[in-house]
Amino acid sequence: MLKMKKEDYTKILEFCKEGLPNESCGLLGGTKEGDVKTIEKVYLLTNIDASNEHFSMDPKEQFAAVKDMRANGYQLLGNFHSHPESPSRPSEEDKRLAFDPKINYLILSLMDMENPVLNAFVIDAEKNVSKEELVIE
Repeated sequence: MLKMKKEDYTKILEFCKEGLPNESCGLLGGTKEGDVKTIEKVYLLTNIDASNEHFSMDPKEQFAAVKDMRANGYQLLGNFHSHPESPSRPSEEDKRLAFDPKINYLILSLMDMENPVLNAFVIDAEKNVSKEELVIE
């Protein structure tokens, strides 16, 4: 299970809306206790591809985020990106680029702006996708 504060969900949603028509992306830092992962900090990163179909995180920003996580005692729990025009599920490219089976991949679909959809996934080494329970509180 992955837990997220309502204000962090809102932060991601607003950031992704502001990034339109392009995909937006970022990292998620937090803590793990047993099977429960709790997001403590959301890192909003630049999509250096500036594309509505794929993203690449700014390496300097990624490094700064990981450094900040270490300084705060957080672990990398996952990343997020938006799908401006497609559903909240990993694309073939998302699966191909998923290198860490221990983290969550969150995808925010903005296909229907009135009803954004955020889902969390695990993508294993064989590129099998499973949905992770996401609790927003």
